[in-house]
Amino acid sequence: MPTPLLHSSKPLSKTWLNRMFSLVYAVAVSVLLLRHCRNLIYSPSTIAIALFLADFVFAFLWLTYQCFHWNPVERKVFPENLKHVASESKYPPIDVLICTADPTKEPPIGVVNTALSVLAYEYPAEKLSVYVSDDGGSKMTLYAFMECAKFAKHWVPYCKKYGVVDRAPEVYFGSQPSSYPETDDIKSMYEDMKSRVEAVVQSGGLSLDRVMEPEFQDAFRKWTPDFTSRQHPTVIQILLDNNADKDVAGGVMPNLIYVSREKNNLKPHNFKAGALNVMLRVSGLMTIGKLVLVLDCDMYSNDPETPLRALCYFMDPNADPKLGFVQFPQRFDGINKNDIYASEFMPETQILSLGMDGLLGTQFMGTCGFFKRDAISDDSPCGVTTGSVQTKSKPIKSKDVLVLAHEVASCNYEDHTKWGSKIGFRYGTITEDTYTSFRLHCEGWKSVLCNPKRAAFLGGSPSNLNDGLTQIKRWYMGFLEIFFNKYCPLIYGVRSMNPLQALCYTHYTLRSFWSIPIIIYAFLPQISLINSVPIFTKVSEDGFFLYVFLFLGAYGKDFLDFVVFGRRSTIRWWNHQRMWLIWGLSSHPFALLEWSLKCFGLSTFGFNVTSKVVDEEQNRLYEQGVVEFGVESVLFLPVSVASLVSLWAFAKGVTHVLIYGRLEEFFVQIFISGFVVVNSWVIYEGMVLRKDRGKMPLKITLASIATAIAIYFLSTLVMFP
Repeated sequence: MPTPLLHSSKPLSKTWLNRMFSLVYAVAVSVLLLRHCRNLIYSPSTIAIALFLADFVFAFLWLTYQCFHWNPVERKVFPENLKHVASESKYPPIDVLICTADPTKEPPIGVVNTALSVLAYEYPAEKLSVYVSDDGGSKMTLYAFMECAKFAKHWVPYCKKYGVVDRAPEVYFGSQPSSYPETDDIKSMYEDMKSRVEAVVQSGGLSLDRVMEPEFQDAFRKWTPDFTSRQHPTVIQILLDNNADKDVAGGVMPNLIYVSREKNNLKPHNFKAGALNVMLRVSGLMTIGKLVLVLDCDMYSNDPETPLRALCYFMDPNADPKLGFVQFPQRFDGINKNDIYASEFMPETQILSLGMDGLLGTQFMGTCGFFKRDAISDDSPCGVTTGSVQTKSKPIKSKDVLVLAHEVASCNYEDHTKWGSKIGFRYGTITEDTYTSFRLHCEGWKSVLCNPKRAAFLGGSPSNLNDGLTQIKRWYMGFLEIFFNKYCPLIYGVRSMNPLQALCYTHYTLRSFWSIPIIIYAFLPQISLINSVPIFTKVSEDGFFLYVFLFLGAYGKDFLDFVVFGRRSTIRWWNHQRMWLIWGLSSHPFALLEWSLKCFGLSTFGFNVTSKVVDEEQNRLYEQGVVEFGVESVLFLPVSVASLVSLWAFAKGVTHVLIYGRLEEFFVQIFISGFVVVNSWVIYEGMVLRKDRGKMPLKITLASIATAIAIYFLSTLVMFP
């Protein structure tokens, strides 16, 4: 009898349309570049060089972007067939690694909800272990998880008894759940726990009077006056032990373990990658899960059967032995109706990931990934499996296990080892997720994207413009660090893997270079128009229709992907296009600047955690779809300047047409200026019309006006004397 199907895959139906469009559009792009070359030869000028540079960068990034569209696939899994392949006793142990770093920006009650949602998985409890990495070393976080452990003994059996789907209690109780005999009591227990945790966080400290258990009191005594977030000893606390702890129904509880690695101001801590590697080693000694799930602190489980969906790939008798990880897409809750900040990242999570999945597999997204431990932490003297042989048969609370666990969590353990370079999550960039998956793919490992209809995980996203721009800046600076190292995707990657896959990584890592053409097209045509200098072909000339085709082709294809095939609203698509322009004028160039300064040792850049704290007024504006500019952020300045220059140019262009009738020669410049003006309406609104807290700060408005005037006078002196 044949083995029941556990998963299937097929190419997307639009693949041939993608390929045909790519070929036709490539011809048009080539013609445009040839025209630029001719102009440089016969009519060299600063403007001609700038336009060639802009379109050359556009062309290169467009070309690498097409690699995602060459062979996209969609997959399905059939977890109901797992029982025909293996019994639950054969399921592999899973270690869940949850990362948090700052209780003031990542509220502990939110992290607790993430942990509770995975503690209640539909998975054998004795095979499930949850590790919480507190990289801020906060006793408030430890206290929150002490409370979490107590509540979990009621929450887990309740969820399994009644088949609850939303297993993050904040989500469950906020959705008017069905009422069962225990519902009111469970809700009351949760609200009491939440109140205690939030009271401790708001007070900024913790009195030992709140801690009744002697073993926990010993842990809290490690917080001496010299204990800081960057200088402290290792703290490992076992909060739930499946060999000892039972839920209120008598069932086995999963393991729950708090880990705060040792920190020393004189030692690099390597950000999130360093924290994950410590948890890999600690879990490799204590519970030795064959699969490792990595989660961000705000990315709660939205489907209790998610581990079973991952097993459909890992337990397939015909599975590729080089399958390294299964990635679930990042999805976000709380995004407003029109997604004004493009926080869904729909192209990255729903389009580009499918394209990489048809090659060697999608990249790791920093969260929601199930790794095969052998892929991320091999059996070597530098790993922990040597130690795990000694501890495998010992209880996790035994002295020998805890001594070794503290040892591998020390800040000196990685000295003279391959951790971070050949083993574990890789160092050298703050975007350790993309870099690690790139290196794994170079080593021959593969990955798959598991994209069920019901999101496996849901997380938070920025609800104000500054946080969103800062997050993008941080990511793209990290991508530059990946490209400009000895494992460059365009050189090392092309030699080590499928060239199309390497070009996909090249596209990601060079995306900040979008800023070059966007800045040029946001200023050069406008400044030229203000100075009454035409720089594009006339409407009556053949070259005009080439620009029309390139513009409509690019936007039309993106509209089809986003709205028609992606089933998103037109206004969401428009907001995404607007944010793409804003990123290109702010986040991307500042990422390039930060990276350049860092290369010269001039940057004080550090990893900044995106705040997950919800401000009521900010949330109200966000829900209303109102863009918030309420902070004096330098990231707003170039966007505001471009908006003002385009408005000025558009007005000047309309004047040219009405007075002198010069529409034919200035049409392209007027159109570009008008296009920026239309996309900048929220900027003008924030500068002039808004009276609420989220309006553009006066200093930014005045600085933008001054900068726009300075650019005009400078251009008249240098480019148009």
